[in-house]
Amino acid sequence: MDSQKSGRSHRLLIINPGSTSTKISVFDDRKCLFTESVFHDAPELLRYPTTAVIERILEKHSVPLSSIDVWVGRGGCAYSQKAGVMEIDERLVSDTAADKGGSDHPAKLGVMLAYDFCSEYGGKMYTVNPTNVDELCDYARVTGISGLYKRAQTHVLNQKAIAKKHAESIGSGYDKCSFIVCHIDGGITITAHKNGRMIDSTEGAGGDGPFSPTRLGSIPAMEIASFMETHSPDELRTMCSRSGGFVSHFGTSNAATIHKMMDDGDPKATLIWNAMVYQICKSIGAMAAVLEGKVDAILLTGGLVRFEDIPAKISQRCAWIAPIFTYPGEIEQEAMADSVMDVLEGKANAFRYTGKPVFQGFLWEKPFGC
Repeated sequence: MDSQKSGRSHRLLIINPGSTSTKISVFDDRKCLFTESVFHDAPELLRYPTTAVIERILEKHSVPLSSIDVWVGRGGCAYSQKAGVMEIDERLVSDTAADKGGSDHPAKLGVMLAYDFCSEYGGKMYTVNPTNVDELCDYARVTGISGLYKRAQTHVLNQKAIAKKHAESIGSGYDKCSFIVCHIDGGITITAHKNGRMIDSTEGAGGDGPFSPTRLGSIPAMEIASFMETHSPDELRTMCSRSGGFVSHFGTSNAATIHKMMDDGDPKATLIWNAMVYQICKSIGAMAAVLEGKVDAILLTGGLVRFEDIPAKISQRCAWIAPIFTYPGEIEQEAMADSVMDVLEGKANAFRYTGKPVFQGFLWEKPFGC
């Protein structure tokens, strides 16, 4: 389609792989032409997304790949970076594929696919607020092992978009508010946002915080040591991001299936589901302490918020901390498109991947892997 005939300046393909689904959108400038999600149960995750899947979706909507001139992929897994829009280049793709940041999250496929498409069809390519944006305060980094630090790894894209949206709804600015934002979906992360920065967070894909449909969550180190006596490091890594949580307990990450089992009175499903929500509440309490109790709001977002019992149970335990607001689903596609359009229209700048992590250790020691 000719850009003059369509009245657009740019056509953007947004590629957003998640732990239980892959979402594809096409925008003409800031206007969304369509969004389509492809569900993939976590045990089958490695089969998705493929270029063939994306090509079929575009063909279904009569959008030729040759009409795309801006490729935007959700990212992560390279070395940590600051927040914002980042150009995709060969070094970023190489470090993403190699998991240089020390984590393995399906979001990395967005960067890799955008690069592959752009290499074939031309245009510009970007990623926005990847999962490994690092804004942690130093207290959040330190562990009980010298030289071993906590990584920044969370649902940055949706959390920041929801936090900004809520701040605007109350007539304020994201950089003036303190929020606890909970992304509750195939992966779960709970983050303390203070004055526009994510100063502490659970590291869902690293085995931290609540377990989720696909992730194992926090487990005492000695229990992990016992587990490793009969399992390989690769098995443990996979359980951190793809085969823990519901997958381990039930063989599926499909939350609707587990919720129906609970509704039908299954005692195991009832216990596991409610234990997940209980652990979410524990993490909210921890982030309230990080913010010294000065919390403007607790924001619940992500696909699982559609189940009404989750906000209700969180309110029962956490409403005393701050007002609770729900934003079911996510606004990641719009956030990526709008952020990239700001760059294309000259309202903001994109930065280049540095090939170095934001945090490179304290002066007195060097962290592992840096």
